[in-house]
Amino acid sequence: MSTGGPDLFVICKNCQSEVSPYITECPYCGSRLRKRAPKLDREGRVTERKRRSPAPSLPRLRRGEIPGIRGEARPYATIGLVLAGLAGTLLWRAALVGSTHAIELWARFGTHLWWRLLVAPFTYVNTGYAIVALGTIAVFGWLLERRHGPALVLVVFAIAAVGGAAVTAADSTLPIALGANGGALALLIAWAIPDLLSLRAGEEIDGDLLGTAVIFGVVLLMPLAVPSASWVAAGVGVLTGILVGLPLALTGER
Repeated sequence: MSTGGPDLFVICKNCQSEVSPYITECPYCGSRLRKRAPKLDREGRVTERKRRSPAPSLPRLRRGEIPGIRGEARPYATIGLVLAGLAGTLLWRAALVGSTHAIELWARFGTHLWWRLLVAPFTYVNTGYAIVALGTIAVFGWLLERRHGPALVLVVFAIAAVGGAAVTAADSTLPIALGANGGALALLIAWAIPDLLSLRAGEEIDGDLLGTAVIFGVVLLMPLAVPSASWVAAGVGVLTGILVGLPLALTGER
């Protein structure tokens, strides 16, 4: 072989004969030398395609694999809450488009108070309100569920959203509270409290508290733009987020 140039011959592994490097079968014994003829570069040298080594990747963390770290799982509770809100919004819109007044449906099928309390947090009469509330639930519900699991997300949402609707319904002078602005605020605050305590202690945090504050202000002031969003429900949501998030942060479950 010549140094720096193309190979002059190769050795057949079967008959040990010197043959051309550009053929696929040995002309002496007929054994296969390679699957296909090699590709040549501009200088006549054989170029072989290099196989890429697989990129290193870590498998999904299983539950109990590392003590103290929660295993990765899909946020099923948060997904369920968002889908329920989308379904309620579509049903309300369908009732309006179908020339059936939605308030009449509410009065006909919602004669029992418990039914109204369960349905109200998933009913949005305003599309912008639905986008803001459901978006907040999706983001901070997912973050909270990744930190503490789905059960806590459902409990916080139920206390804030259903509880806010119940407190509003207790006062007959207040309008019906629709939507889950209280539930969205509770999830946001419960997630943000550990970062707020860490920031107060001078520690570094990974969360974006500035963006969280902007979202908090938008959801909190939603009753100014949408009458069906209740100030009382928002207050219940803020109180729930503090009462749930503060003990979790102080006990060190982050």
